[in-house]
Amino acid sequence: MAEESELDQVEKASLFLLTLGQDRAASVLKNMGPKEVHLIGTTMAGLTNISNEMVDEVLEEFIVTIKSQTALGVDSDAYIRDMLTNALGADKAGTVIDRILLGRDSKGIDQLKWMDARAIADLVRLEHPQIVAIILSLLDPDQSAEVLSLLPENMRSDLLMRVATLEGVQPAALRELDEIMEKQLTGGDNTQASAIGGIDTAANILNFIDGAISEVMMEEVGENNAELSQKIQDKMFVFADLIEVDDRGIQTLMREISTDQLLLALRGVEDGLKEKIFGNMSKRAAEMLRDDLEAAPPTKLSEVEQAQKDILSIARKLADAGEIALGSGGGDELV
Repeated sequence: MAEESELDQVEKASLFLLTLGQDRAASVLKNMGPKEVHLIGTTMAGLTNISNEMVDEVLEEFIVTIKSQTALGVDSDAYIRDMLTNALGADKAGTVIDRILLGRDSKGIDQLKWMDARAIADLVRLEHPQIVAIILSLLDPDQSAEVLSLLPENMRSDLLMRVATLEGVQPAALRELDEIMEKQLTGGDNTQASAIGGIDTAANILNFIDGAISEVMMEEVGENNAELSQKIQDKMFVFADLIEVDDRGIQTLMREISTDQLLLALRGVEDGLKEKIFGNMSKRAAEMLRDDLEAAPPTKLSEVEQAQKDILSIARKLADAGEIALGSGGGDELV
């Protein structure tokens, strides 16, 4: 087990929850999504050789963080808006804020996130395409991609276009969706539209869809609306685009992925990207990775694509957290 200073944030969170006791830890986990629960649970199960000093340091860090960041005693809406705006910038924060504040009392969408993709596909298959597009916009991109790939082929490109052209949904429309799905999706009564859907959402969903399916869908979208197709393609970020991430961003990403993931994902990629990766590793680690790539046996393309998607998912989360910039083109680095 690594020393506390070497633990990543997930390990620290997992260690902290272990100190709370079952009931309190369960109360915390109830407020997390399925992916977070799975990640935390898996990490907790893997924690071994925990010393009293490690526990003390994690608890001390938590207390210091809470003292400097707690919102107790202030208006929570204002705190959330200011916090997210400072973290993400006004434009990007606007979408996140709307979804949090308009949907904070919702339970339906959270229940959907726990459901199997096939069950969601069966649930929405006969609904109006615009309703399905709204639901896809509210789910996480990878889950939406899986649902979309399970829907009939003749529906996919139309749904993607609807997601891409979705500019907002009024709370009244979301309440109507509540009735249709017999779930509660929003608790807000103000008249401001919830900023869901759009080009970015469509591109993110498409990033998680199998390459062959994605290509067919984009061809069909292009036939119907060439301008929209180009806008979606411009927003898509694929594995090869990691070459545009600056060195600091690559180093941050490398700390979050395993060597096995990287070894699998680098199969068949352009030499330029490989050199970018090698250049941000220690000389010894780079040499070992080169040797492993040369000695590795043939691998299924589907496994390589999945490894690349997993790494891209991590990269997007880091980008959303402001830790790296995707598509930075080697611009100014942070100092």
